[in-house]
Amino acid sequence: MRRSAKRQSLAITLAVLSASALLVSSAGTAVAVGTPTGYGAGTTGGGSASAVTVTTASALTSALKASGAKVIRVSGMIAVSGMNDVTSNKTVIGVGSGSGITGGGLDVDGATNVIIQNLNFRNWSDDAINVQDSSMKIWIDHNSFSNGYDGAVDIKRGSDFITVSWNKFANHDKAMLLGHSDDNGSQDRGHLRVSYHHNWFDGTTQRHPRVRFGNPVHVYNNYYGGVSGYGVASTIEAGVLVEGNYFENTRDPFHRGEGSSPAGSLVARNNHFVNSGGGQQGGTVKAIPYSYSLDTASTVKSKVQSGAGTGKVA
Repeated sequence: MRRSAKRQSLAITLAVLSASALLVSSAGTAVAVGTPTGYGAGTTGGGSASAVTVTTASALTSALKASGAKVIRVSGMIAVSGMNDVTSNKTVIGVGSGSGITGGGLDVDGATNVIIQNLNFRNWSDDAINVQDSSMKIWIDHNSFSNGYDGAVDIKRGSDFITVSWNKFANHDKAMLLGHSDDNGSQDRGHLRVSYHHNWFDGTTQRHPRVRFGNPVHVYNNYYGGVSGYGVASTIEAGVLVEGNYFENTRDPFHRGEGSSPAGSLVARNNHFVNSGGGQQGGTVKAIPYSYSLDTASTVKSKVQSGAGTGKVA
C-alpha cells in the first residue's frame, strides 16, 4: 500500500458522450478535453504542452518524473515494476482502447494538477494508482482496472480536491481506499475530499470506497453490479453522501464502520436498488460545496455501462 425507445437511447448516448469529455487519437496528440466535475474541477494536467509518445518502461518513467508540464501518450501495454512517481502538471493518457500499464503502478506523491486517463491497469504488484502526501487537483478518469494485488485507486495522507470518474473495476478485491489509517487524523482532517461518480464496479469485492476522515465525500451516480463484499464504508470521523447510485445484486450496498474502524457518518438518498440490501446510514454530512448535475438513479446502469472504462471516445 504505497504511500428503451430510440429517443431515450439517443438521449443516453448524448449524455455519455458529453460526460466523457475525452478525445483520444491513434495519431497526433492525445488530450483531455473539458474539465472534471466535482472536487477535481479545474485540473488541467499537462494542458496544451507538446505530447510525447512512450512505448517502453524506461521512456514512460522518465517522462513521468520530468519537470514541467507534459502530455504523455502511452501506446500499447507497458510492463513496469513497483510504483512509479508522477510529478506535477502531467496528463498521462492511453492511445486507443488497448494501452496501459501492467505489473506496477503510478505514485502521485506530493504532486499537483495531474490527469490519468484512458489507461488499462493490470496485474499490479502494489497499488495501481496511489495518491498521497498532500497531492491536490487530481483527475482519474476513464480507466479500467483488473486483477491487481492491493488497491486500484488509493488516496491518502492529506491529499485533497480529487475526482475519480467513469472508471471500470473488475476481477479485483480492494477497489478504492480513502484514508489509510485510523491514526492519521492529524494529517487527514479537513482533507481527503473526493468526488466518485459514474464508476462501474463489476463484481468487485470491497472498498467502493472505504473512507476515513474525509467530509464531505461525494459518491454519486455509480453502478454497483454484483459487488460481493460491500459497497461504501464510512468510518472514523468521515462524512459520506451516497447519492443517485444503482445497486444491483449487492447484498451490502453501504454501511458505517468497517473492521476495527469506528463508524463515520453516511447519508444516502435517491439510490436505486435491484435485488440488493437497503444499506445502513446515520449521522450528518457536510453540504457538498459545488454544483453538479445528478442523473436519475434508475438510468445510471445503462449510462455507466455504455460510458465507463477505456476506449470510450468521442
